[in-house]
Amino acid sequence: MTSLDSVLDKDGVRLTVDDAVATVTLTNPAKRNAQSPALWRALTEAGRLLPGSVRVVVLRGEGKSFSAGLDRQAFAPEGFDGEPSFLDMARGPEAELDATIAAYQEAFTWWRRNDIVSIAAVQGHAIGAGFQLALACDLRIVAEDVQFAMRETSLGLVPDLTGTHPLVNLVGYARALEICATGRFVHAEEAERTGLANLVVPADQLDAAGLDLAAALLAAPRDAVVETKALLSGALSRTYEEQRTAERAAQGRRLRDLAGLAD
Repeated sequence: MTSLDSVLDKDGVRLTVDDAVATVTLTNPAKRNAQSPALWRALTEAGRLLPGSVRVVVLRGEGKSFSAGLDRQAFAPEGFDGEPSFLDMARGPEAELDATIAAYQEAFTWWRRNDIVSIAAVQGHAIGAGFQLALACDLRIVAEDVQFAMRETSLGLVPDLTGTHPLVNLVGYARALEICATGRFVHAEEAERTGLANLVVPADQLDAAGLDLAAALLAAPRDAVVETKALLSGALSRTYEEQRTAERAAQGRRLRDLAGLAD
């Protein structure tokens, strides 16, 4: 891949690659990067198109807002061009609706793969699906003007784009319930204090901060980062003893690799 090779540019999503760092950009600032099924398919495709050289993926949005969430046209009777409206989908068989939502979720799942570290660089509004997309990433850098909100419950819906699991892991059940049930805004100071944000920076420094963090993540050997991420991501589902066992196994692999004795 050549520097800043454009791999994908469609349906409001652009993927570029610069050696070990890929950047996924939401490219519809006129609509505050509102999301649609076409955008979700493009995000899924971006994950599949990542070259094997990529170690860090930075997710960003053009304009003043990261993403204002789901495009409300999804609930209009006519839906999007060439797409069934959400209302029509709700009238169909339950199994088809479940399969459709599962396909939408694919746009939000690949960011946690062990072979990459993903960073969301978030400014302005990150609402509903926008909040969940930021939560899909491993790390979040936010601008001082960030406004997170989970508005699905206020609309009579539930967050269904994989955001509930990371939200509870980051802020705890009680605060996650309060954020979702009230639909209130979470601003930069609270986001950093509660663990939603790893770092808060002025808006004009957001892109540079994302690249600085990417460079820091590339400093360690790739295999060590991959093993460490797998250890940490699975820690909450393991007992203390199971985690000790996983640590020993991972360290054994690393030591054998360093000694040139890899299987």
